[in-house]
Amino acid sequence: MAGRAGGGPGEGLWRPASGCGPDCLPPTTPDVSRLRRAGRLLGVLGMLLAGAGLAALLPLLSAARGRAATRGWARWTLRTLGVRLVARGRAPRGRALLVANHVSWLDVLAVLAVSPARMLAKREVRRWPVVGALAAAAGTVFVDRSRPRDLPATVARVAESLRSGRPVAVFPEGTTWCGAATDCRPAGGFRPAMFQAAVATGTPVVPLDLAYRYGGDPGTLAAFLGEETLGASVRRVLAARDLTVVVTVRAALYPAPGADRRALARAAEAAIRPAPPVRRPDRRARRAGPSEILEANGRHGDLLLPRSTGCGRTSGVGDATQSR
Repeated sequence: MAGRAGGGPGEGLWRPASGCGPDCLPPTTPDVSRLRRAGRLLGVLGMLLAGAGLAALLPLLSAARGRAATRGWARWTLRTLGVRLVARGRAPRGRALLVANHVSWLDVLAVLAVSPARMLAKREVRRWPVVGALAAAAGTVFVDRSRPRDLPATVARVAESLRSGRPVAVFPEGTTWCGAATDCRPAGGFRPAMFQAAVATGTPVVPLDLAYRYGGDPGTLAAFLGEETLGASVRRVLAARDLTVVVTVRAALYPAPGADRRALARAAEAAIRPAPPVRRPDRRARRAGPSEILEANGRHGDLLLPRSTGCGRTSGVGDATQSR
């Protein structure tokens, strides 16, 4: 799930890397007994088997029943892992491009538990046991990150999914990071490419703010970083007593025809991670805030003001990269 470092053409754009590593993770010891951890692991294996059955049934279910089944499976899987879900705001009912910050492999479950959507995932996920089959059955758009030239085709596939009326979820940072240390943040922030699909189809962009709490306080225990293996991260989650994921649905952004995808990406990122205010001695010389920038863009046809209709203020599979 996390974007691993590597070499190759276009690496900096197609596979962004964060500066996060083991130092970003808290020193932890198991909070629950070995028996409890074993029980959780067995429960997760059971949910994976249930997911395999769901993957076979999804093509036979109506869209509404398929979304309900996927949402229920994701919520029960989180519960089985010992992760509490807190959803704030109302998720969109119609088509939308859901964009979220990327912290953990748990992000995918959290998004599906709030708003079942087609995911944008790296090609390798398709080969994962059970999870890959479930992802494919749910209509996941797989992207080959070793072929940057395929990016326009991937954007076109996302646009096609949006035109069909289905929501699509992406992680525009392109890699996981702890979300705490500013020097760990992936360079470039939200990659704008997939926002072009929303502009081309006139689809609202709905930012999802994912935040993890451990023991009631913000923490990085759930983060999946650097060269850590998935197994090690899963074991850490299974051993945690009080882990919560908070999914906050921010107000939707409605792109105007011909909107600048880069401006749209910046606006979505600012909705999740607002920049700290700039203090100036002369208030008349202060810089315009994000809402004023959006309003100005709206007047000039770049973006429309965010509205909170059905998507309102709030209630991995993959780590694909959106570049350019």
